[in-house]
Order: sequence, then structure tokens, then C-alpha cells
Amino acid sequence: MLNEAEEADWKCSQDIKQRYASASFLADNIVVFNIKGNDYRIVAKINYPSKSVLIKRIGTHSEYSKWRL
Repeated sequence: MLNEAEEADWKCSQDIKQRYASASFLADNIVVFNIKGNDYRIVAKINYPSKSVLIKRIGTHSEYSKWRL
């Protein structure tokens, strides 16, 4: 996923959704990626103009259920 993010040209959430159909989008450009068959979650803040991704949290599905996002 890191290599894909580095090479991606995401301009909006639709660009991410085309590649990661199960991604969820929250306020303030926060994206929740489902990893390994929904076993894990990556929560990231996307800055589209600067083409940067800040990983905010990584955890299991059960850990994610307890997070306040």
C-alpha cells in the first residue's frame, strides 16, 4: 500500500474509492482503509493538494471499534 500511495495521483476521495472500494471517508479528509480481508484498519489523513498521507492509527478490527474518530 505504501508504494501505491507514493505513486498515486489522488485528487479527491473518488480516486481513492476507485482503487479501495471498501475505504470509508470521514470528516476532515480522514480515510479508513480495510486491510487483509477486513481484519485490520488504517486510519489516515489525506492532504490532496500536497499529495501527502499521514497515518493516524493502525489496528485490528476490534481495536478500531473502540476508537473515537
